[in-house]
Amino acid sequence: MQKITPHLWFDREALEAAGFYISVFKDSTQNSTTKLHGTPSGRVDIVSIDLMGQEFTLISAGPFFKFNPSVSFLVACREKSDVDMLWEKLSEGGSALMELGEYPFSERYGWVQDRYGLSWQIMFMGGYDIKQNITPTLMFTDKQWGKAEDAINFYASVFRDSEVRDILRYRKGEEPDRVRTIKHASFRLGGMEFAAMDSARVHDFAFNEAISFVVHCETQDEIDYYWERLSADPQAEQCGWLKDRYGVSWQIVPTILEQMLRDQDEEKVARVTRAFLEMKKFDIEALVRAYKG
Repeated sequence: MQKITPHLWFDREALEAAGFYISVFKDSTQNSTTKLHGTPSGRVDIVSIDLMGQEFTLISAGPFFKFNPSVSFLVACREKSDVDMLWEKLSEGGSALMELGEYPFSERYGWVQDRYGLSWQIMFMGGYDIKQNITPTLMFTDKQWGKAEDAINFYASVFRDSEVRDILRYRKGEEPDRVRTIKHASFRLGGMEFAAMDSARVHDFAFNEAISFVVHCETQDEIDYYWERLSADPQAEQCGWLKDRYGVSWQIVPTILEQMLRDQDEEKVARVTRAFLEMKKFDIEALVRAYKG
């Protein structure tokens, strides 16, 4: 299991979207489906999928959050034909943010919002080494503009198996962006590749809960560790969710909870669901007591 898993919030389309993404990306599978009842959103569908070797979680939990380009997913392609194929499928019913074409950084690249509003950057990598097929990319805008480098260093200090990799900075003449802020940076957290950028341009979006990152924890000490270091907004603390100092949402989740929620005994699942809905930070012992009844 990945240490960190991107989590995508849908209104009611998680199962449909999971099937769509599996059809778009080669070597992709659906891992599991979990249904919860009695939540504030009513029935909730949770779908785990694997896209080109990377785990994603999709949830249908109501029309509360909408995707925006503050978090996008960069798809690294070895062939230009792969870029064209992905662009054709992902752009159907969606909209282009940067048209498919040739750019100084890639001979074949495009940035698209798909039919669900999720953002994808599709890039021909040429001779560059591909460390990871799909890379979450954070765009720091508005009040968070100029904080990308600080965020990267902060995250690297929190997560084990982390490293700040390449940093490309804005130069004079690239206004409105400020000299030395981050044009593009790559970094690794918990063994997973990420990217980040600052953007001083006017945007009508910022980080929100539509895309969060699940941190899978084995012990209560591990949950406490990440919660203490990452949580910066008490109002956002609910059911294992938190927001950090940059507005990025994380879920600090014990792996045993995921196992309990997949139990075939509906009463056990209902008890666990009622228990975790009352929590902010997850308490493993309390969840186990609820599970055992």
